[in-house]
This record gives sequence, structure tokens and C-alpha cells, in this order.
Amino acid sequence: MPLQHKGKIALITGANKGIGFEVARQLGAEGITVLIGARNPHLGKIAEAKLKADGTDAHFIELDVTQPEIIAKAAEKIRAQFGRLDILVNNAGVHAKGDAPPSVVDPDAVRRALDVNFFGALAVTQAMLPLVRNAASGRIVMVSSGLGSITWNADPNWSFAAVKRLGYNGSKAILDMMTVQLAWELRDTPIKVNAVNPGYTATDLNGNSGTQTVEEGAAETVRQALVPDDAPTGGFYETGGVVPW
Repeated sequence: MPLQHKGKIALITGANKGIGFEVARQLGAEGITVLIGARNPHLGKIAEAKLKADGTDAHFIELDVTQPEIIAKAAEKIRAQFGRLDILVNNAGVHAKGDAPPSVVDPDAVRRALDVNFFGALAVTQAMLPLVRNAASGRIVMVSSGLGSITWNADPNWSFAAVKRLGYNGSKAILDMMTVQLAWELRDTPIKVNAVNPGYTATDLNGNSGTQTVEEGAAETVRQALVPDDAPTGGFYETGGVVPW
């Protein structure tokens, strides 16, 4: 049976490990060419080799989301080699040391979280958007977090109500705002822009303490990357359905 999405080109940031790597693996299994965005060339090439060994058409792209000149070079390389991007997954993210509730948080930790989790995603999206526009029907997926939901943060009965990290939570909240606004900007195009809550997934980001596997954590991001042309845009989703903003 032919693969429905074969021939598409996808860029995943922070794709050398964790959810990003698994998203790349699952998209590759659909016949999609996956571009492994990673800031460390050694680790990026290892990830590329692993995916190629499984039959995926994978290519390492050096991409540090905090370095504008590296982002620009990555965009130019993709333009020269492929001419378009069908899928952009903004996955790269950090938990900054010193992140905590507002009364005690280290301001530098907030700056670091915003620099990577929001400003990095913004810079990559702006650089890659012309390539996404070149695709027949582009998809942009923001890997957010339930911790970015203001509704859930305000609910004392929420399972993660005690997790109040101003930098991380706040960076994901503003990433969600970017999702809504970009979807509105692109409302008259075929491009779909959605945010995803992967759920509490075992990755290096949380010391592998998460209760989900990376396969489970990547599932909704992959689904949003492959949604049909009549799918909604500007939403916040998890495997169980819609997430409240």
C-alpha cells in the first residue's frame, strides 16, 4: 500500500533525542524525508544514522534556535536542496536551572526559557515560513505543554497544579499565543498551525520521570503534522482531545 505522505519534507527542531527524535522516526515511517534539526553536529549525525539504519530518508541540519545566523543558514540549505517545507515541528525546548514560582525564580532562568522555548520557535518559524508557503499544504506544529495552559494553571485541582515554573510555563503560554495569532494570519492559506501538549513523557527534560513513553508523547504531534486539508487550525491538542488555553 503506497504511503500517503511519501515525498513530503519535514523539519523537526531538537530532533536528536526524546520526543523530537521519535516524531522524526514516526514521520519517516510514513515515507517523509525528515530533517534532523540539532545544535550539536555529533549528536545530530548519530540521530541521522540511526534513522537511516531503519530505512528513513533522514538528513542532519545544524540548527541552534538561539543563533539567528545558524537559523538563516539552515533555511537557505533547505531552500537550495528541497525548495520547500511541508511540515515544521517546533520541538526544541529547555527547563532552565533556577526556574521556580514567581516569588523566588531566578530572572535569568526565565530569560533562558523564553530565549529557547519562545524566541527560538519564533525565529525558526519566521525563517522557515517562506518554505512552508512553497508547499502545497503546509503544517506548523508547536510542541507546547499542559503547563502552558492558563486555565489549568488556575485550577487548584489540576494534577500538576503545584508545578509553578514561571519561565517554562510562561514560555509555553506565549508559544500558545503565537500559535493562535499565526493561525489567524494564515487563515486564508492551506497552512495549518496548531499546538500540542505531549503529556508527561519520560525524556531528559524531566530526568526520565515522565509516565508516558516517547512513542505516546510523540503521537499527537505526528497526528497534527499529518492532518488533512479540512482540519481545524489554531487549536491546542493532546492525545485525548482539545486542551483548554
